[in-house]
Parts: sequence; C-alpha cells; structure tokens
Amino acid sequence: MTLDATDRRIVTALQEGLPLVSAPYAEIARRLDMDEAALVERLARMKARGAIRRIAAAPNHYRLGMTANGMTVWDVADDRVAELGALVGALPFVTHCYERPRACPDWPYNLFAMVHGTSRGEVEEKRARIAELLGDACAACDILYSTRILKKAGLRLRQKG
Repeated sequence: MTLDATDRRIVTALQEGLPLVSAPYAEIARRLDMDEAALVERLARMKARGAIRRIAAAPNHYRLGMTANGMTVWDVADDRVAELGALVGALPFVTHCYERPRACPDWPYNLFAMVHGTSRGEVEEKRARIAELLGDACAACDILYSTRILKKAGLRLRQKG
C-alpha cells in the first residue's frame, strides 16, 4: 500500500500531533492549503485501507497524576483468552489490552492489560477487579510497574533520498 503525495503531506503534518485549537482539522487543512472536508475524507480513506489505524491522544500519565503505571499480566485459559480479553479491554480503567504468546516455563502469561493509578494501591485495586472478572479461567497474575517514562511517538514517515 502506497500513499500519494497528498496523503504523505497529511501524515507528515499529523506526525507531531493535532494542534490544541478548537478546530484542529480545519487548522491542519489550512496549513496544507486544502479543504477541511477533503482532509477528513482522505483520513477516512487511509483508515479504511489500513494505512492508518487511528488518530488518538497520547497522554502523559505522570503529568495527569497517574504515577503508578502497571502492566498487569495474566495466565488465562487459552480457550477463553479472546473472550475474556475483550471484557478486560472494555473496562474503563484499562488503557490497552492484548494477547501475547506464552514463553514457558519462565513466562506463563498470555493476556496483558495496562492500568494507571495515582498509587500502587489503586493499581492493585484495579488488578483485583480484573482478577474477579477472569475468575477460575486465570491461573496466575503479576504486575510489572513502570520505572521510567518512555517517549511515545506515532507514525513517522521516512524521508526519501
């Protein structure tokens, strides 16, 4: 899948994020000297083709007071991981949830769910709510707490040449 020159200009303009104004798409369109409706239509087409997955905010959890950030990891019955993962991912306090292959015997976990809190106690409470939801389908769990902030970045186009 290739992007034409206009699509590349749009993606490049969005690489640093949306401007913090009341009409961000109108501002991007103005910067690109194009119509806002045309910009939105091209974004929808790129999303439909799978060229982009989403445009989303990437908050700095620490600046929002969420200084206890933990990736909860779960050993869930393989025949139920998809079903239960969807339920865990729908919880309002889970920011992302996904299935990954186990690496036994050292790593039995196959379901991962990121939660944030103002304290480790809050993260533990959220872990307990997930454990309750998973019930007997879960054999073990743990929490991997963040120890440093990693820079979050979205799509970056390589410069030709």
